[in-house]
Formats: sequence, C-alpha cells, structure tokens
Amino acid sequence: MKFDELDSKMRIYETAHDKIVLPGMYMVARIDGRGFTKLTKETHPFEAPFDPRFRDYMVETVKHLMNCGFNVVYGYTESDEISLLFHLEEGAFGRKHRKYNSILAGETSAKFSLQLGSLAAFDCRICELPNRQLVVDYFRWRNEDAHRNSLNAHCYWQLRKDNHTRQSATDTIGKMSTADKNELLFRYNINFNDLPSWQKRGIGIYWAEMEKAGVNPKTGEQVVVKRRQLYVNQELPIKDEYNRFIQEMIEQSEQ
Repeated sequence: MKFDELDSKMRIYETAHDKIVLPGMYMVARIDGRGFTKLTKETHPFEAPFDPRFRDYMVETVKHLMNCGFNVVYGYTESDEISLLFHLEEGAFGRKHRKYNSILAGETSAKFSLQLGSLAAFDCRICELPNRQLVVDYFRWRNEDAHRNSLNAHCYWQLRKDNHTRQSATDTIGKMSTADKNELLFRYNINFNDLPSWQKRGIGIYWAEMEKAGVNPKTGEQVVVKRRQLYVNQELPIKDEYNRFIQEMIEQSEQ
C-alpha cells in the first residue's frame, strides 16, 4: 500500500470523533492543576493558604498562554486554575477541541514547570457558550468560587495552625455558615474583608493601551508612546460591577 493511501486510511481513525466549536459560539478554556494539593503542600511546600510566589507563577503562565498563538481576550486565575476567553472569531486549528485541549494543557504545564523547576501538570477542557450573558455568568461564577474557596482556606489553615487535624478542620468548616467563618477568623484577629483582593477574587489579565517612556532615535528627545500590552489586575471589581466589567471587555473586543 502506498503511503498516501495508508495515510488517508489511518487519518480516518484519528479524526473520526473530532468535535469542533461552531462559528458564533464563545470559547472559554478551563485549565486546572493536576495533583496540586500534594505538589504545593508536600513536594514544594508553599506558604498556606496563599503564597505570592505561587500567585506570580500562575500570572506568568497566563501571560504566556495569551502570547502563544491564540487570540485571547481575557485571562483569569485563582488558586491553581486558569480561564481563558477567546475572541469570538478565533479560528485556529479549525476550532477543534482536541487541539485546544492538548496544546493549552501542554503549554501551561511546560511554562509552570519551568518556573517551579520541577514537573507540574495541568488538564484543559473547552466550554462552549452561545451568548455574551453566559460568558459573563461563567466569569462571575469563577469570581464567586474564588471568594468561597478563599474564605474556606483561611479558616482551614487557621484551625490547622491551632493544632486541629485535617479531618477536624474540614468537619468544623463544613458545619459553618459564611457568618460563622468570618467570626472564626475574627477570633484569630483576621478581618476577611481586609485581606488582599487577589486572594479573595482572583486576578484578571487583559490587553490594554499603556503609556511607556521612550527616546526618539532621531532627536534623542524623551517621548511617551502607547503600547498594547498585558495588564495584570489584582483588584478586580466584585458582584454586578464585575459583570459589567466582563460585558464591556467582550463588547470592546468585538468592535
């Protein structure tokens, strides 16, 4: 059998179940760390519940993903999770799920591992959202999830530092209301509202026109130029204001 015939024959098995994202559908990639509880608490102990080093690794990873060949409008990270909103007209690789999932998981794992100096792995899946409102809802969902997880994490680690076992701390928090958790932190002289926003709401990364000082090569004069570059926002708005923030970002990207 000639190579061309063999190639055509076997490609069928490779692509028979290809799934693509239809035109007009918004794509959001959800990327999560694999086995990161062990990685960050045992293999490479980070400060609990939040470590600026880990935060910075995740931010740099998102920035890498937004510069690796895809048209990404907005990147968001909380804990070991990343969400990427693609431009509505993004058409790379024929919008095939398997290509986005494999490439993004690989790029994320590679970039994070290089910073960590050790092996780390991420998985990826593509969410298909048929309208703007669902995109807004998706990012509001992750923003609220970050808030919930942050409150639980601060409570859990305060109990652990107070000699509670893993199970005892987990069971105690599981029985508490949000008000009870805030009261628990008050007993340890922690006001949850005063904690850094990035710990409670995650971090947004997006393209913005930013002024930068430079020098005119012909005249030697100091000049200010505008450059399109990634902006890291560690003070994201919350609740309905965050909804409007995401809505405006989508609308601007489609103008």
